[in-house]
Amino acid sequence: MSKSSLLKGAILLTIATFLSKLLGSVFRIPLQNIAGDEVLGIFSVVYPVYMSILIITVAGIPLAISKLISEARAKGRDDDVYFIYRTATILGVVFGVVSFILMFVLAEWIAGFLGGSLMTYSILAVSVTLIFAPYMAVYRGFFQGYEDMVPTAVSQVLEQFVRVLVIIVAAYYLTIQAFAPEVVSAGVMIGSVVGVLASLVYLKVIFARRKPIKTASKMNKETFSHWAKRILIVALPICFGALTMALLNVVDSLTIPRQLSALGNTQSEVAHIYGTTFGRGQALVQMAVVFASALILPLIPAITKALATNDKERASMIVDRGNTITHLTAWPAAMGLAALTVPINYALFGDVLGSDVIFILSVSALFTSFSVLTTGMLQGANREFAAAIIVLVCSAAKFVLNIILVAQYGMIGAAISTLIVYVAITVLNVYILYRTLPFPVVRRSHALYALASVVMGAVLLFSVDYFQVELWTRLNAMLFVAAGVAVGAIIYVVILIGTKAIDDDIASSLPLLSKLNRRK
Repeated sequence: MSKSSLLKGAILLTIATFLSKLLGSVFRIPLQNIAGDEVLGIFSVVYPVYMSILIITVAGIPLAISKLISEARAKGRDDDVYFIYRTATILGVVFGVVSFILMFVLAEWIAGFLGGSLMTYSILAVSVTLIFAPYMAVYRGFFQGYEDMVPTAVSQVLEQFVRVLVIIVAAYYLTIQAFAPEVVSAGVMIGSVVGVLASLVYLKVIFARRKPIKTASKMNKETFSHWAKRILIVALPICFGALTMALLNVVDSLTIPRQLSALGNTQSEVAHIYGTTFGRGQALVQMAVVFASALILPLIPAITKALATNDKERASMIVDRGNTITHLTAWPAAMGLAALTVPINYALFGDVLGSDVIFILSVSALFTSFSVLTTGMLQGANREFAAAIIVLVCSAAKFVLNIILVAQYGMIGAAISTLIVYVAITVLNVYILYRTLPFPVVRRSHALYALASVVMGAVLLFSVDYFQVELWTRLNAMLFVAAGVAVGAIIYVVILIGTKAIDDDIASSLPLLSKLNRRK
């Protein structure tokens, strides 16, 4: 396949990942509007635990299969391609069934750890997804091994679209039928099952049409054992790396509800409190961080490729570029979100409950973006073990901080814990990254991006306070947010242009800024 085709495939996959993550963030808003904060709270507690189990079951399989199939094809070994596919399929089915049984049987026990029986139905419902997800991952890895990113990209977007559609429909139907919040939440979780099934059916249809494997070879026990070991050797480190970042959300699910219960809240109150704060906050923060998540996809292989040719200078340049672009985008996103917390909360969710907690989480979005970026860069620089250790240590720290701070300050304490931990991950990651690939950690332009963002945020925050937006209607609050985003963007860009904070190299990466730069 040509370099042009590979580049197009990488771009397509990046766009698909961006859209998938965006859909995965935005749907929480209509979910809360339809079903309420208690349902959103139950969902927000259970989902990270499910995702961690899913990562253990699935993560690493697509990359492992694609790597091994790509190697086999390069050597002209069609039989090996078939053996890899068959072995991965068997492993996927076994992992899926075993993980489903464990999660299903242990649902009440897991719910107990998450704060009570309200979570049980949701755990039972979402556990069914585990049967199909590994099987789906095999097909994605297979097509990637043929350097065909289209099926994976389409299946990602299809999965999220169907999932979100089912979530909204289920939430609406079960709510108007006056089902209890725990039942509504379980119905919402079915969206994950249907989304994965839709993606799997699509991939199987594409696979059946193309019939890419042509071999008469039979697989025996020795062949299966050989390829199973090869797949697991490649997949397990990737799985471990992916799991570490998910652990931070699991720590919240394991500690915050229990601490809130210890403060005298009922299970229903705990779910409602969690929904009005972390449920809403996570939706907004994920939207702010989605750019960094998409940006890192092409950077990881680019850094790895540069190091494979011993071109450390180019690898450092890539790190520097990614760092600068993230400064350029993450600062205004976080400061703008923090400044507009009250009107955004009111416009999207119908009231201003939890705005103080969401404000702190919005600030943490800045460091969440840098944590995602630098963790990915460390993986690209072959320092994935160091990245994993950092997140594990910080997860342990978050566990302790949550217990202490939630007991003292409630959900504000939980938000402060989140901010502290992501600052720590960012600092430690940057330190290891700098030792591995020296790059300018702080440039003059970075300071100007921060200054422009703080000025913009201060102006918006003053406007929110002056106009008392929380006393308006939701529609007016939404219009204020739209105007605030536009005014904030103008303030930010004008300051950057006035201080000449954007050089031509960075401006060329962003078309709009490139045009503005030429008009200076």
